[in-house]
Amino acid sequence: MSQKIVKVGIIGQGRSGRDIHGNLLAQIKDYYTIVAVADSIPERQARAEQEYGCKAYASWEDMVANEELDLVINASPSHLHFPITLTLLNRGVHVLCEKPLARSVEEVDQLIEASQRSGKQLAVFQQSRYQPAYVQIQQIIDSGVLGRIVQIDFSMNNFARRWDWQTLQSNNGGSLMNTGPHPLDQTLQFLGTDGLPQVMCIMDRANTFGDAEDYVKLILRKQGFPTIDLEISSCDVFPQEQFHIQGTNGGLHGTAEKLTWKYFKPEEAPDQQLTKEPLFDSHGMPAYCKETLAWHSESWELAIPSGKTPFEHMTEKLYLMLYHTLTDGAPLEITPEHVRQQMWVMEECRRQNPQIYDPT
Repeated sequence: MSQKIVKVGIIGQGRSGRDIHGNLLAQIKDYYTIVAVADSIPERQARAEQEYGCKAYASWEDMVANEELDLVINASPSHLHFPITLTLLNRGVHVLCEKPLARSVEEVDQLIEASQRSGKQLAVFQQSRYQPAYVQIQQIIDSGVLGRIVQIDFSMNNFARRWDWQTLQSNNGGSLMNTGPHPLDQTLQFLGTDGLPQVMCIMDRANTFGDAEDYVKLILRKQGFPTIDLEISSCDVFPQEQFHIQGTNGGLHGTAEKLTWKYFKPEEAPDQQLTKEPLFDSHGMPAYCKETLAWHSESWELAIPSGKTPFEHMTEKLYLMLYHTLTDGAPLEITPEHVRQQMWVMEECRRQNPQIYDPT
């Protein structure tokens, strides 16, 4: 017996709705079929009809009212994510919403409550949970070869000027709300999902033409876990590697394409003990602590066997996960509660930067 095909409606045919969601769904037709799209621009409607062989509507309300859909993808502008998603859940529709899901913890709580009340799934498009380099880093840390992890640095920097709608606070713009959900989702997984971390955040407006931030320095701390240093900058002409990890037995550095880690094995290290007496070298001269450790080095390079781009690979992983949730009842791997933690951190960051986000 053939498997169920999930019937999808997409809200928006812009950079996300078409270039990300539509592009990937057209590649996995054994699981999903695009039945309809909604977009206010007639040219985009015509293009979607041609590319997907689907129906096109000028409004999402008309699309939902006239089609039998198993899932609606909310790729509308960011400030519309919350009200549209809330309405869809209240109408009894499964929703996959683009990030940012909402603007506040209060709004996320309303969406979670609506999902529970309606019995419909609320999924969020945070596909970086499936980034191959991130998955590999998790495996390396879990192996224990780096020892206890002391600090993890995430850097998503470049030099860019930006002047589109995502630079405006009124549109839920800014680097933290637009770029930040991806590394923030990753970092919070390293801090455990029980309890909230301490937050210290500095924001600035550097190369943006809007009123939202395009520089974020975020330090997260939680007792018993590594210190997280997350930086998102649009004014870095010499960006460092995306990942840098410090551990008691070694460390790791690298990018989404290549990782290298180096460590020593405690059982191979010389026996040492604390001394309170002065240290001397073989000539009787004052000396510092010095020893020779046997270092082990390993590396990993990105390989996507399917021939897809890394971005398409991550997107497909998320959609296949969601497919099993919708058809088999499997639990979501990226939950609204995880996103609630992210939103709490983002709210705290805005509170700490009143020079950009007016608390009134």
